[in-house]
Amino acid sequence: MKKKRIIPILLLKNGWLVQSKEFSRFQNLGNPVTSVKRISEWAADELIYLDISRDNSYDLRRDDLGHPNRHTIFEILDDVSKMANMPITVGGGIKTLNDIQKRLAKGADKVAINTAALANLNFVTNSAKEFGSQCIVISIDVKLFDNVYAVMSHYGQKRTQYDPVTWAKLVEKSGAGELLLNSIDRDGMKTGYDIQLLNSVVSAVSIPVIACGGVGEWSHFAEALEKTKVDAIAAANIFQYSDQSVYLAKKYLYEHSFPVRPPDLMLI
Repeated sequence: MKKKRIIPILLLKNGWLVQSKEFSRFQNLGNPVTSVKRISEWAADELIYLDISRDNSYDLRRDDLGHPNRHTIFEILDDVSKMANMPITVGGGIKTLNDIQKRLAKGADKVAINTAALANLNFVTNSAKEFGSQCIVISIDVKLFDNVYAVMSHYGQKRTQYDPVTWAKLVEKSGAGELLLNSIDRDGMKTGYDIQLLNSVVSAVSIPVIACGGVGEWSHFAEALEKTKVDAIAAANIFQYSDQSVYLAKKYLYEHSFPVRPPDLMLI
């Protein structure tokens, strides 16, 4: 049986690792590289690294020897790639083919594209042709309006004309290799995934779908694997507040007979 992936998401905002809640409230968690090292040691299957900075200001306000300051996303990615022993998807600020090339050159295995795809669907096609569909992940941020799902752009701030099923089909047809499906309403709320949203998209496409948004306990991962056919389960905040969190999540799912890779005690 194909194994389901467990994927931590790290959110970077102006040089800092942050916790997000409903895409509008952010709490500083510290150094953006240290967590990569821990997650790698805990044997995560993959890592998604999303830059949600609204401008190009990156300043950790640290210049000491142990924590060198970094002033661009590419300097940070240099550090991240040295720490990571798993595939990395990098997203945020991607608007051109050159933007993709630069991130791949810094160690990314895949890129996540959001607003640029919504602005120009041909960008998905051209990106897939240039780098291969397996490299192109389309990040889909979804919000409910009077019980109607809408795809959002610009860091979840602007409503688009698309519903998630229609948009998912369009980007799949245009060459996307994978989808990252995120519920804005569930983000940081610890109430579990939006199962209805996940099922609606998974049943409409044949490419892999990564579930995101709302995990507050390990059983929420189990619920998504039990009630949907997602290919991977992802989360951000829950992996930041306990030691060995990825290992513990994998251990919980493995012991409950879900098709995940066994926890690797050698790395603990």
